[in-house]
Amino acid sequence: MTKITTWNVNGFRASYGKGLRSWVDANQPEILCLQEVKARPDQLREEASGFPGYTAYWNPALRPGYSGVATFVRELPQKIDFGLGEERFDSEGRVIATGYDDFLLLNIYFPNGGRGQERVAYKLDFYARLLEICDRLQRQGREVILTGDFNTAHREIDLANPKQNATTSGFLPEERAWIDAYLSHGFVDAYRMLYPERVQYTWWTFITHARERNIGWRLDYYLVTGGLSARIRDVVIHNDAYGSDHCPVTLVLD
Repeated sequence: MTKITTWNVNGFRASYGKGLRSWVDANQPEILCLQEVKARPDQLREEASGFPGYTAYWNPALRPGYSGVATFVRELPQKIDFGLGEERFDSEGRVIATGYDDFLLLNIYFPNGGRGQERVAYKLDFYARLLEICDRLQRQGREVILTGDFNTAHREIDLANPKQNATTSGFLPEERAWIDAYLSHGFVDAYRMLYPERVQYTWWTFITHARERNIGWRLDYYLVTGGLSARIRDVVIHNDAYGSDHCPVTLVLD
């Protein structure tokens, strides 16, 4: 079995002592994908060691204290790539790709469109650029796993208050349509494949005690190409894990 965990930690340094380190020590995924790390490795002190037994790859944003992703692996990948090959996306530190014999894993922090129409357009352009790359990889015969914070709830079942959020970025029709596009281009939503009717969330706002009331959104996904779908054994949403406004999600593969 291979366990891959994704977690938007909303600040690596803040989350490290608030459950992140102890959770990783207890669960030991083979690959750990973190988003919104908001740090560069040279800023870390106690956290600099990361997690024993793992090799770390960092892709921080140029802007301090913003965005950034990091991937921690127990087995070294055959190939590692950073970004999408387009400066306006890559300056924000949003993608790390780790390649193995049987799959290519992309750890992704999709843009948040909540700061106005310009950022919604940027977010949609990001989805489009990534899908171009995924199409090319599939034409080359690669199996691909996309994981991370997609910053979009796909369907009404994926958030607590769909009607109230119909005009909110994260649930706009044009954002949701991009999830449909990926599913029509050879990907499956691993969680929904296994649990088509289950209601679980992966993000809750810090305000209004939303997590205690379970008023949340499912924003953290595994989109997996069809050749890997038979290997999917489980997708576990660890909603008992704290330390961020998101919780970790684990994909279990044969």
